[in-house]
Amino acid sequence: MARVVIFGKQDLAELAHYYLTNDSEHEVVGFSVSREYLDGQATFIGLPLVCFEEVEDTFPPDEFSFFAPMTHAGMNRTREKVYRAIQLKGYAMISYVSSKATVTNNQIGENCFILEDNTLQPFTNIGNNVVLWCGNHIGHHGEIKDHVFLTSHVVVSGHCIVEPYSFIGVNATIRDGVTISEGSLIAMGALVTKSTEPWGVYKGSPARKGDKLSNEI
Repeated sequence: MARVVIFGKQDLAELAHYYLTNDSEHEVVGFSVSREYLDGQATFIGLPLVCFEEVEDTFPPDEFSFFAPMTHAGMNRTREKVYRAIQLKGYAMISYVSSKATVTNNQIGENCFILEDNTLQPFTNIGNNVVLWCGNHIGHHGEIKDHVFLTSHVVVSGHCIVEPYSFIGVNATIRDGVTISEGSLIAMGALVTKSTEPWGVYKGSPARKGDKLSNEI
């Protein structure tokens, strides 16, 4: 059991508080955001809200852990930036895996947010700082690497690799053996039958490459 500080003060932070409080052994003790976003607030949903730049003064890293359940802004690189900043302060970071998810001795990294009705088949590993929203199927003998965001009802078939910074939209389907290359954006409802190119946008059924994203944050 860890005493946990959640990074954020909006919907995802409130959701994380709900899940950790009602479906984990951890205790949420407070929240933290960067100074520019404090806006004079001292509490959030009844718990202390402290400046991240000085958070260790209130919640020392040898006594408390962190959880940063952030969005996919900047193709997940904003979330990575916060994740790295928390690491630099010396905090351990927890992951949340819903009791209503199906896991099979999978290796799961730190600061992952894995919600209800996800199925992780055997021999598939999840990296660090990954979000799996509700109802996804992650096939066997695959890998979801660091800083990836899957929305809901995504099917990732067996032997697939999802490289860092990728985003996969609602109801997308990834064929077996496909590699989703770094920074790929897979649109809602896309059917991906071939490996993607880095920082491309893929839409349609079958999915075709459209725009190219910038790999600079």
